[in-house]
Amino acid sequence: MGRGQILLLCSLSLCIGLAFADWNILNQRTKINGLKISLKNYCEAWRMNVELHNIRDFDVVPEECVGYTRKYMNPTQYKVDSERTILESTVYLSTSCGLKNDGKDAWIFDIDDTLLSTVPFYKKNGDELKTVQEYKAEARKQLISQGYRIWGILGDQYSSIEGIPSVKRTFELPNPLYYVS
Repeated sequence: MGRGQILLLCSLSLCIGLAFADWNILNQRTKINGLKISLKNYCEAWRMNVELHNIRDFDVVPEECVGYTRKYMNPTQYKVDSERTILESTVYLSTSCGLKNDGKDAWIFDIDDTLLSTVPFYKKNGDELKTVQEYKAEARKQLISQGYRIWGILGDQYSSIEGIPSVKRTFELPNPLYYVS
């Protein structure tokens, strides 16, 4: 291959690389059914679909949406959304649960894998594979077998609230930052 051909190939590779470096999620589809989609619209829809569990197993917030997600998490809306979830769980607990006051009424608060940690499981079982959801369902089963009545779960991941045995009611706090399966 001649020197000129190598130079042409390198230049072509650089141009293609620059073209793809300008890739933007909105360049792929900026209209749906005649509606123009702004970056803000796209990022809000992405965040909402993460919350609704329609988008799963993502590794990172899309680069174009980091600023919008940061704006959601820092000011008032995230706090209002979280407070509303807590208020709804409190209303449910105070109006719909027939608490017996015998020390066996239970509510699971599972936020960021801190209150029902998976660390003891992995320490005990080593490399035995089990999903977070399976571990948490097993922990609920153990509580129920000990006579506890689990009235609800408040968590920030679907893996915290899914699985059998299921509970009477679940509430999910907003968390568009990461996904635990």
